[in-house]
Amino acid sequence: MAIDVRTVRSQPVSRVRPAAGRSRSRRIRAALARFGVFGAPGLLVYGCFVLAPVGLSFWYSLTNYNPFNPRTRFVGLDNYRMLFGDDEFLTSLRVTSVLTVILVIVPNLAGLGVAMLLNRKGWFYNTWRGVFFVPMVLSSVVVSIVWTRLLADDGVVNQALGWIGVNPVGWLSDPSLALYSVAGIMAWQMLGFCVVVYLAGLQSVPAELYEAASIDGAAPFARFRYVTWPLLAPALTINTVVLLISAFKAYDHIQVITNGGPGSGTTATVAFLTLQTGFIANHQGYASAMAVVMLLIVATASAVVLRLLQRREVDL
Repeated sequence: MAIDVRTVRSQPVSRVRPAAGRSRSRRIRAALARFGVFGAPGLLVYGCFVLAPVGLSFWYSLTNYNPFNPRTRFVGLDNYRMLFGDDEFLTSLRVTSVLTVILVIVPNLAGLGVAMLLNRKGWFYNTWRGVFFVPMVLSSVVVSIVWTRLLADDGVVNQALGWIGVNPVGWLSDPSLALYSVAGIMAWQMLGFCVVVYLAGLQSVPAELYEAASIDGAAPFARFRYVTWPLLAPALTINTVVLLISAFKAYDHIQVITNGGPGSGTTATVAFLTLQTGFIANHQGYASAMAVVMLLIVATASAVVLRLLQRREVDL
């Protein structure tokens, strides 16, 4: 049977378009339905418990809000102007910065060393992996109470030093040592997290790369420098960002161990000062300004560190 090509070409295509349109519409409705079932609840929770509190804190930071003084008024940026002339707040920024530097460097280095020692098979190494991770699963309050007893002036550590003829040290009572003692306690607790992340990174390194490096005559240090360390870049990124955020929001260790002392704010972090100002002094408008500034600092620092470390991952 002969087919007239001209007749076929002249047929209208409008009969096909509605079907395609209906198919596209069904796909859109199905996607919206899936979003409503799986995505909307998560966004709702995130909005209620993250975005809404952040927005409310920003609004309070522009007022003189005090729950025991209902005469709240809008003060604009006055709270922020006061912050950067407040010696107590500036001191807390310095304390937080020192704590952050220690907490980012020490657990990272120690965690990498421990992970390399435990990167072997056998029940002995598996047991020690669990031992190092135990502090991470303990409550920060429990860890703080235990270390407070150990580092007291008459505690176990000073008694052990006395047995070898060393005078007692004011680990928590000396203003020049208290911050470093608290930083050491926090670093000890976060060590297990870094060990686990680095172990995961070490176990993902292909054995063929080590074999090839050995055949080429690479020494152990060269194998670490050119094989292990580059492939641990994602683990370094995770540990650094987590430690950075943990240091900036440090509160419970400070509250239990030193309560911001000894002396005048020698261990008071920004998070500690914010909660003290908001819930002890009840100046919640001013405390909200502190929280907003801390949020901006943490977000900026995390974004910069994440960008730099991820760029290193790409370059490698």
